[in-house]
Amino acid sequence: MRRTSREVVALTVAGLFASSGVLHLIRPAAFEEFLPESVPAPRAVNAVAGAVEVACAYGLVTGREWAGPASAATLLAVWPANLVFAVRATRALGASSPKALVAWARLPLQVLRVWAVLGPQES
Repeated sequence: MRRTSREVVALTVAGLFASSGVLHLIRPAAFEEFLPESVPAPRAVNAVAGAVEVACAYGLVTGREWAGPASAATLLAVWPANLVFAVRATRALGASSPKALVAWARLPLQVLRVWAVLGPQES
């Protein structure tokens, strides 16, 4: 079966969701630096984020109708946290640090991910 570029990216997003979701659940402290300080109960927020990401991964892989919109909403919901992380990494380590560069590079990649999960997933 030949897959479109969009399908490949969507499956890649599913893999990222699955791995990130599991990490949210088993190593929540690793994700706390992504959250703005104003977020209450960061451990609980991380647990919910992890569960949502695992559910989105499942939905994308199994072709559930809700998976694309839910995945896009999740990607858009975490974008501000990724921005906070990029700003903090830049302030702490400098704009040319590998951590800051990767953090800033992730932000426009969200557009590609949203495009992929919202597109038709036909084979």
